[in-house]
Amino acid sequence: MLHLLPHWNWAAGDTIDVWAYTNADEVELFLNGASLGVKRKTEPVSHLMWRVAYAPGTLRAVARTGGQVTATGEVKTAGGPARLELVPDRTRLAADGNDLSFVTVQVLDASGVPVPTADQLVRFRVAGDARIVGLDNGDQISHAPFQADWVQLFNGKALVIVRAGERSGTVTLTAASEGVEPASVRIALGARH
Repeated sequence: MLHLLPHWNWAAGDTIDVWAYTNADEVELFLNGASLGVKRKTEPVSHLMWRVAYAPGTLRAVARTGGQVTATGEVKTAGGPARLELVPDRTRLAADGNDLSFVTVQVLDASGVPVPTADQLVRFRVAGDARIVGLDNGDQISHAPFQADWVQLFNGKALVIVRAGERSGTVTLTAASEGVEPASVRIALGARH
C-alpha cells in the first residue's frame, strides 16, 4: 500500500511537504525522474516525509520491502481545466426506488490529468427514471445544500448520489460547467441482480 500526498500543482519557489503513507519498509521519491532519496520507516505503520522544492512535472514514489518493489504512486502537474469526468461506483441499479449510485465528479486537463485546484460550479441533469438525492464536495465550511442540481467543486472534486426509480431502462446523468467540456454517464435500471 502506498498513498502519495499532496497534489502537484503549486507555484514556482514553493517548498512542499510531500508525504508517503505506506506499509512497505522504505520509499524512494523521484521528481521528474531524479531521485530525491530513500526514506526508511522506523515504525510498523507510519508515514515518510520529504521537503521538496516545487518544479512542475511528475512526482513518483516507489515503495519497497526486502528490496522488492511492492507499490508505486505518482502525482502530476495538471494543466488548465478542459473537461468534466463522471465516475459512478455502479452502472447497474435495481429499479426498486431505493438503489443508489455514487458518482464522483472531477475536472481533467487536456491530457486527462485531474485538476486539483478546479473550483467550478457544476450543474446536473438526469434523464430517465432516477433523481439526484444528494450532493457534496467535502468542503467542511460550505453551506451549500445537499439536495440541489448543482455543486461547487472543492479541490477539483464533488460527489453526486443518484437514486433509481421503479421503471427499468437507462438513466443518463449529465454534468456541465462553464469553460469545460460536459460529461455524461449512463446507469442501467433493471431487476435486482
